Amino acid sequence: MSDPAFLDVRQATKSFGATRVLDGVDLAVGKGEFVSLLGPSGCGKTTLLRLIAGLAAADSGRFRLDGQEIAALPPHKRDVGVVFQSYALFPHLTVAENIAFGLKAKGAPAGVIAETVKQFLGLVHMEALADRSVRALSGGQQQRVAVARALAVKPKLLLLDEPFSALDRKLRETMQIELRRLLRELAITAIFVTHDQDEALIMSDRIAVMNRGRIEQFETPEAIYARPATPFALEFVGLSTRIAGTVTAYDEAGFVTVDTPQGQLVARGRFAAGSPVLLGIRPERIRFGTEGGENRIAPVLRDIVFQGARVQAHFVSPDDRPILIETSAALPAGLAAGMPVPISFAAADTLAYPAEAA
Repeated sequence: MSDPAFLDVRQATKSFGATRVLDGVDLAVGKGEFVSLLGPSGCGKTTLLRLIAGLAAADSGRFRLDGQEIAALPPHKRDVGVVFQSYALFPHLTVAENIAFGLKAKGAPAGVIAETVKQFLGLVHMEALADRSVRALSGGQQQRVAVARALAVKPKLLLLDEPFSALDRKLRETMQIELRRLLRELAITAIFVTHDQDEALIMSDRIAVMNRGRIEQFETPEAIYARPATPFALEFVGLSTRIAGTVTAYDEAGFVTVDTPQGQLVARGRFAAGSPVLLGIRPERIRFGTEGGENRIAPVLRDIVFQGARVQAHFVSPDDRPILIETSAALPAGLAAGMPVPISFAAADTLAYPAEAA
């Protein structure tokens, strides 16, 4: 990102007792960007969000928002809106009164409050429910009210902590698209915490993949999926086939030759001969037959899983590692569990990682 960061977090650390939850995290977010913090439970993503919001204090680190140091500011002076996992709506207030709450707390004139509430009711398609108690709303409706309330005060930064986790799948997918539309329409800078890789891939301009208190990769969804920087990013974002082996040769073009239980394979990477490595291939880059690329193996078919528009074929390697093909094409005739099946994939689609980091 060439422009100065709108949100700039440097070397943020946080421990709870003897447990280091954040370990020197850097995060630079551009103005108007939608960034997801993606990772498993306990990786530090919610803690990082709370430090930015001022709901917890960092042990060390620098926090700047729109050029201003905010680490010493209380939460209500940071100009940051927060949408919690539980929505945290006021049950005794109506939809309109919930949206108006922050504006009233700031002392906005009555006319401004009325006009702003009307605007955000329209943006979240809740005009007809303005006078309804929030206790009478569905989960999706409550989520919209929580977003509208956070945005009505026009914060510089919006933080969202897994706001869709309580919704069913269909409603969650609808709300993902609605929130993405709304934030882009308003040009709001937002950080979204999730452990759902599909959610992050759908919604984000960039994704920060977090693991054990660190950011392992911070890139666009396309870059993270196509070129995961670490074995963890490979495993956590999308499906993958992984094959262990030892490097026997490397060349100046950036490829290594690797001995594996499946035979000799070629992959992208720079490792010395003798290095133990882990090879990673996305399942949709593997083809049936021998025409899919330079790397050709014949693992044993274990199962075929129908998924509507796509089909997954599950194989097992001689060292008992799973191998996966995902395809929308017709399967070869005569496939049966227990038989070896020739498959192939390109060296350019095969990525090599240090085995000790897996």
